Amino acid sequence: VQYQTITFEARGAIGYVTINRPDKLNALNAQAKSELKQVFENIRNDAEVVVVILTGAGEKSFVAGTDIGELTELTTETGKVFAENGQSVFNLIENLGKPVIAAVNGYALGGGCELALACHIRIAAENAKFGQPEVNLGIIPGYGGTQRLARLIGKGRAMELILTGDQVDAQEALRIGLVNKV
Repeated sequence: VQYQTITFEARGAIGYVTINRPDKLNALNAQAKSELKQVFENIRNDAEVVVVILTGAGEKSFVAGTDIGELTELTTETGKVFAENGQSVFNLIENLGKPVIAAVNGYALGGGCELALACHIRIAAENAKFGQPEVNLGIIPGYGGTQRLARLIGKGRAMELILTGDQVDAQEALRIGLVNKV
C-alpha cells in the first residue's frame, strides 16, 4: 500500500509507522488520520507484526497537533464528525491487541499528545514537549485526551494541562507519569 502522509515498514515482527509530514510538523490532517486508520487495520490483521513503533518524521515533531487549517472550516455538525473520526482512529490504536510504542521526538501537542496517549508505551527523546493547547483555540481535546490523560497522570494534573494549555518537557513528563522513559 502506498501512503502519502505516513510510511509503514515491517522488519521482522516489528511494524514501523511514521507520520511523514515534517514540513507541517507532522500535523494530522484528514488524509493522515485516514491513512493511520488504514495502516493500523492492516497491522491488526497481520499475524507477522506483533509490536508497532509509532513516530514522526524529522527531529522537530512527533505530531504537532491537528492541522489547524482544517479546523477553521468546521461547523458544529462537521466538527462533531471530525472529532469522532479522530477518536475512532485513536481507539483503534489503543485497542489494537498488539503493543504500540510511541517514540516521541519533539512536539507532541494537541492531537499529537492524544496520539501518544493512545499508545501503550511512550518513550520520549530529550527534546520532547507535551501539551494540550486546544484551550488557546477555544476548544478542548477532541480525540480522547480528556479521558486518557486523566487516567494516566490523574485528574488534577490533566485538568491543569488541559485548562492552562501549558507544555511539559520530557523530564517533567517522566516525573508525572506521562511517559515511561526518556
